[in-house]
Amino acid sequence: LARRLRAQLGAAAALEAQRQDLVTRGRSTAEELEVATRMMRARAQTMTSVIDAVTEQSIIGTDQDGLVRVWNPGAERMLGLPRADVVRLRTITDFHAPEELSPEDGPELDATGRFAALVRVAQEHGSDVRDWTYLTADGRRLTVSVAITPRTDDDGERAGWNFVGTDMTEARAAERLKDQFVSLISHELRTPLSSILGYLELVMDDEEQPLTAEQRQYLSTVERNAQRLLRLVGDLLFTAQVDAGRFTLQPEDVDLAAIVRGAEETARVTAATRGVAVAVDVPAEGLVVRGDALRLGQACDNLVSNAVKFTPAGGQVTLRLRTAWRDADGALADAAGPGAEPVALLSVSDTGVGIPSGEQGRLFTSFFRASTARRNAVPGVGLGLTITKAITTAHGGTLDVASVEGRGTTFTLALPL
Repeated sequence: LARRLRAQLGAAAALEAQRQDLVTRGRSTAEELEVATRMMRARAQTMTSVIDAVTEQSIIGTDQDGLVRVWNPGAERMLGLPRADVVRLRTITDFHAPEELSPEDGPELDATGRFAALVRVAQEHGSDVRDWTYLTADGRRLTVSVAITPRTDDDGERAGWNFVGTDMTEARAAERLKDQFVSLISHELRTPLSSILGYLELVMDDEEQPLTAEQRQYLSTVERNAQRLLRLVGDLLFTAQVDAGRFTLQPEDVDLAAIVRGAEETARVTAATRGVAVAVDVPAEGLVVRGDALRLGQACDNLVSNAVKFTPAGGQVTLRLRTAWRDADGALADAAGPGAEPVALLSVSDTGVGIPSGEQGRLFTSFFRASTARRNAVPGVGLGLTITKAITTAHGGTLDVASVEGRGTTFTLALPL
């Protein structure tokens, strides 16, 4: 829709320039002017018909002071007012929750101040897309994702603003319910699981009433599965914290080489059981970064455990840590260049089942699992990479993936030094 509107505006501007050129050169005739005028009217009618054809999104155009000049059927449907009751009579801020357009600690702004607050970001950056609260004619409050862009006239001068809104009320409510459900279930599960593990430890370590070998085997299975559930609960809680913006770090100097060795040690038994070889190549002197040791360890563990899980018997997982350079465009290189900054580069490569190219863009989405994982019945719920990506981003780093189905996968984590 935006491309079509821009195309129509460009065509109208070209026609106007052509008409003005004819007048300036003295070659215009009444007939030529009439043709140009009819064509401009036709273009304007086409633009109006395109805007009026949109019924699922509100398109509101204003002048530079916020007075409504365009009000499409989508706006009528969303806000419950016909065009005749709004155009040239109401301002855009009449339909916004006033508390979102006034400072929290200051007095309520007038209409001019509210409109300035509404378009401030778009004025600074050229556009703005975010959620706002719309007030409907019947008193309802809608959560609307609004794209705000400047509108220009035929001479390229600022003429006003365009507001394209999509009703996200139900979607945002569903997201909140999902987050509340995840948090509630996670908290409710963590308490009984901790109790189960505590009593298991007491029973298994009771020297006065020793267990038989068979009993210990059974209880070890219970403990292993309870620990697995506890890790899953922790992952769910962490994901909810990330989504809610409550994810914090405890930064300190961290030897990333020690983190990598620890991840290899953690995965060693599982890898040996599966017949997967694990190789580690890290600097002997270590490589120190600034970060949260617990979270970085969690991210590294996730990458290594995933590599082991997705590699069949006889395959290999390689962990490599080195110093590299990242230029202003984000590209990584082995040697320093103009404006490049040093980074710690951790790569985790495997010779496993790989990931289809069409699915790699969704790997860091919560609960997503690649088709190769499902086909090979690899256990998991699809949270590990989401968590690893969040931890990496919080440290100012990047996480990239390169994979070929049937040949293996490499995850590359880069952290600033």
